[in-house]
Amino acid sequence: MPQQPLTLMAVHAHPDDEAIGTGGILAKYAAEGVQTVLVTCTNGELGDAPGGVKPGHDGHDEDVVIALRRQELEESCRVLGVSHLEMLGYHDSGMEGWPQNDAPDSFWHTPVDVAAGRVADLMRIYRPQVVVTYDEHGFYGHPDHIQANRVTRAAIAESGIPAKLYYTALPRSRLVGFRAVLAEHGIEAPDVEEAEADPEFGTPDELITTTVDCSEVADRKYKSLEAHASQGENIFFLQMGVEVFSSIMGAEYFVRVLDTTKAPLPEDDLFAGLR
Repeated sequence: MPQQPLTLMAVHAHPDDEAIGTGGILAKYAAEGVQTVLVTCTNGELGDAPGGVKPGHDGHDEDVVIALRRQELEESCRVLGVSHLEMLGYHDSGMEGWPQNDAPDSFWHTPVDVAAGRVADLMRIYRPQVVVTYDEHGFYGHPDHIQANRVTRAAIAESGIPAKLYYTALPRSRLVGFRAVLAEHGIEAPDVEEAEADPEFGTPDELITTTVDCSEVADRKYKSLEAHASQGENIFFLQMGVEVFSSIMGAEYFVRVLDTTKAPLPEDDLFAGLR
């Protein structure tokens, strides 16, 4: 029997999430010859339409947004070297509190076992040793991110295939002084006071298990963000420029929540114990 190739699967909610949370590892591991699989759960149709038109406003055509964001996602995958893109095609549920949260066809309202069955089937096809998704809080409480977590956990329970599961993380220590660093470069920081006040925003440093140095591919991560041009107004990181972005976004952080390898912690490689 031929040896199963090392495979990383990232499960994300919307087009552009792959770049923000895992662009570094997708590019880094692809460059190392690892098979990379991106599962995007929704079409992202509640993102901006061409011209920055917001959902619910005149001129916001969901079909146009779907087609455009699909093209942008495919370009992002090309930049990151993603081996396989799988789109589940669920309807974007919108931000927390939006009326679309309650739409019967939204991802948020899709039975977990139904969506998990589809992801489990993909796990059987690609047989990833490592899977990455959001934490139970969806990183910042987005309904689709929370649902992606639930679906991924259920898919792993059903398939029993991955050896390791990680949650993306942002160490709380990284939030400290973030504004000052940006100010040094003449960049106005976003208003994150509400997020910083959320006790579930960010990850306590002591819970971080894995830090992956992605500095050598930080420029590709930035270019993958640029690929999502229609959402540029919502992607603060593009205001930094590639040099500043690369200097402060050169590492990605994770919490290991499932492991069968017994690899010691802390780690600097998601595939520790597997190679």
